Amino acid sequence: MNTPKNGLTYAQAGVDIDAGDALVEAIKPLAKSTARPGADASLGGFGGLFDLKAAGFKDPLLVAGTDGVGTKLKVAIESGIHDTVGIDLVAMSVNDIVVQGAEPLLFLDYFATGKLEVAMATDVVKGIAEGCRQAGCALVGGETAEMPGMYARGDYDLAGFAIGAVERDQVLPRRGMAVGDVVLGLTSSGVHSNGFSLVRRIVAESGLSYESPAPFAKGEALGRALLAPTRIYVKSALALIRQGDVKGFAHITGGGLTENAPRVVPDDFDIEIDLGAWPLPPLFQWLARSGGVDEREMLRTFNCGIGMIAIVPADKADDAISILTAAGEHVYAIGKLIAGKGEPTVRYRGRTSL
Repeated sequence: MNTPKNGLTYAQAGVDIDAGDALVEAIKPLAKSTARPGADASLGGFGGLFDLKAAGFKDPLLVAGTDGVGTKLKVAIESGIHDTVGIDLVAMSVNDIVVQGAEPLLFLDYFATGKLEVAMATDVVKGIAEGCRQAGCALVGGETAEMPGMYARGDYDLAGFAIGAVERDQVLPRRGMAVGDVVLGLTSSGVHSNGFSLVRRIVAESGLSYESPAPFAKGEALGRALLAPTRIYVKSALALIRQGDVKGFAHITGGGLTENAPRVVPDDFDIEIDLGAWPLPPLFQWLARSGGVDEREMLRTFNCGIGMIAIVPADKADDAISILTAAGEHVYAIGKLIAGKGEPTVRYRGRTSL
């Protein structure tokens, strides 16, 4: 083979294949730690395999979800904290598929950057592996894209893809919702991964840096406090599905309770929510007061302390709370289904402690 004089290489164009190979070797043990029945979570193939029969399914439907982390990544990049956003990445997809009754089985990630920094990327994948362990799914593969000219040095983006399965007769939401069914709220771990464009604007106008002490979390820097990873509700939701009586779940993401809660309720029902039924975390009080954000805007932008809701029959509510609490959740009865007309909506009563 002849080599042209002064010929260019891929590395000179800004793409370091050796760095990519080093990253794969660094994350192989992380992926392996997520192995579960049906998948060995080994990397290196062109695709990830999963054996539904080995996982115990008989007549399954596949459920798929994809999401990212949004501009929360800017907080991670500016704070230099990269070990939690991978948990967010997993959470946003697996929480979306468990609300349909599905057990998350496998996960794939996409990591794109201008210049691959192996240590930083490894920290991100450490978070992805931790999220997969929390969700009980296998990290079976992914893609790392080094794209000079597309991203500034130090910037990166993430996308995640989860696939789960549910037995055909267990799909949620179920038919038979009724007036008086109770709405349970499972508390969030913070802002989760939505609304960060507004969060960042509030931080900028407050004059604080991400290294400043968090006004709402004693002893913690603002950046680290805001990067608290999205709570993964998979194991508690599956416990309720398997042990209790649940008619539906809704993952409270962008759009807050206002937009997400009605998505699992049939026409001619509304959801009545008592805004005084749970304590508003100090983080959201700080955001509202520092940004001058009114209550309605808060409720349709942030989760305001409730990251997931479950709809259960009134006579099963106490049992459901016990199951969810035993699975590690903090749970409040925050509302009920009421008669509506046409497309479902949320009707709020009372006030938050803004």
